[in-house]
Amino acid sequence: MAGKLKLPMGIEDFDRIRKDNFYYIDKTRLIKDLLEHPAYVNLFTRPRRFGKTLNMSMLKHFFEIGSDSTLFDGLEIAKEKELCNKYMQKFPVISISLKNVESDAMETVKKKIRSGIGDEASRFLFLAQSDRLSEIDRKQYRKIIELNEYGEFAMSDELLENSLLILSRLLHKHYGKRTIILIDEYDVPLDKAYQSGYYDAMVRFIKSLFGQALKTNSSLHFAVLTGCLRISKETIFTGLNNFKVYTVKEVRYKEYFGFTDTEVRKMLAYYGFMDQYASMKEWYDGYQFGDLHVYCPWDVINYCGDLIDGNTTEPQNYWVNTSSNDIVRRFIDRADAVTKDEVERLINGDSVRKEIRQELAYRDLDSDMDNLWSLLFTTGYLTRDVKDEEGISKLIIPNREIHWIYVQQIRKWFENETRKDIQRLENFCRAFQENDTAAIEEGFTSYLRKTISIRDTSVKRAKKENFYHGILLGLFGGMADWKVRSNAESGEGYSDISVEIEDKAIGMIIELKYAENAAFDDSCREALQQIQDRHYEELLTDNGMKTICKYGIACYKKRCKVVSG
Repeated sequence: MAGKLKLPMGIEDFDRIRKDNFYYIDKTRLIKDLLEHPAYVNLFTRPRRFGKTLNMSMLKHFFEIGSDSTLFDGLEIAKEKELCNKYMQKFPVISISLKNVESDAMETVKKKIRSGIGDEASRFLFLAQSDRLSEIDRKQYRKIIELNEYGEFAMSDELLENSLLILSRLLHKHYGKRTIILIDEYDVPLDKAYQSGYYDAMVRFIKSLFGQALKTNSSLHFAVLTGCLRISKETIFTGLNNFKVYTVKEVRYKEYFGFTDTEVRKMLAYYGFMDQYASMKEWYDGYQFGDLHVYCPWDVINYCGDLIDGNTTEPQNYWVNTSSNDIVRRFIDRADAVTKDEVERLINGDSVRKEIRQELAYRDLDSDMDNLWSLLFTTGYLTRDVKDEEGISKLIIPNREIHWIYVQQIRKWFENETRKDIQRLENFCRAFQENDTAAIEEGFTSYLRKTISIRDTSVKRAKKENFYHGILLGLFGGMADWKVRSNAESGEGYSDISVEIEDKAIGMIIELKYAENAAFDDSCREALQQIQDRHYEELLTDNGMKTICKYGIACYKKRCKVVSG
């Protein structure tokens, strides 16, 4: 769009956004709030892709000595003249990110942290020549940035654990100003360590690294950390004084991570897409931070970008592609019958009441389902519907995108479970070949009883049909000699499922319908009539199938009816 600001898709550098004419939603009042509610160490926990890294970049550019003050021209914080005069560009700042610090091996993780701290220390090369430091000080600094023969930072493990403390002390001594420390995504190494089996060793390392820099450090002005989880204080934050944690449940700082409804409306109006507001809200809103509903920024920016490019007018799953979403899968895998019923209620638009544990230790996550519920909440896969009552939260799935994640993970779980019983699956599929509608109906009903259905009245009929469609595709996927197509073009439309068994020259066409109010007979007739009217059998006939089986399947909750024609 000519003359419009560019969208900052994937850009988390405040300097670049402001200098290169990108659209920026002003979150600079976070600075004022931090200064008016001082704490020695501040931890903000939010789900991924909610603007944590950009806010940390903004803090760095505001406080750091020598930064460009014009970056804040026209923004909210610039109205606070007295505050800006007192704090802007007045402090040395150490800023590191642990976002990409993950590996299956402990030594690789330490190598990455060593590189991150070494790179940050290298920004301060003037320390090597500073006449405000002693020779011992300068030698310490040179050891932090020293490289080995491979061009990698060479500091020992002991020096690495003390590096943030030493660097903050040297900066304090050089400038005569205490240092601000910013640590983005502090919990990523712990998460990977837990998954890879070296959690205890990583806890000891991180505890030492943070403890040295954040506890009894006379050169520290204050620190800000971000992450997804509030790790138990006893695990890595033991002994920290004036330690403040701001989770998604806290009212303070509620508006600084994520986009508010007003901010989203303003963005859509600016780019001329207000007609997409309802879709934007349905798909990407719904996260409750404190007492405020917010949108996922990553989703909003990407959807606007696709609208501008003309790629689509329909919302897409953007957030889901930024992670493996193993959390949901792990949760469903471990769920008992009661928990599976609760998950079913969630995806059908209901709520569940749970006690949310704010402090978590990774080693305890899989030992208690309540911890996994808390994990889903803190990582954005669930949110609160209303304020807590007597320590109990009313949890819901926040929006349509997250709803889709649950559905996909449920399908994967179901496919794995059903394929464990090979003989039963083969008998079910053979019934389709033999046109045994009674056996198909009995088998499919049995499978539906074992999975989690969608019956949310807010879901369009097509979405409900898609769920049953996916379940059946998953079952057919276990038949290696079946050529299965989904939504294949044939005749005058697209059949739901078509199957070719080439060695037997058998073809099958399956059309699924959701039987509103259990109207099975009408829905089955509608399905068969659609197959007939749109000539779905043409593709199979053209491909040499001699026997064509046509099935209309109607589903309602966990029941079905099958007819052939």
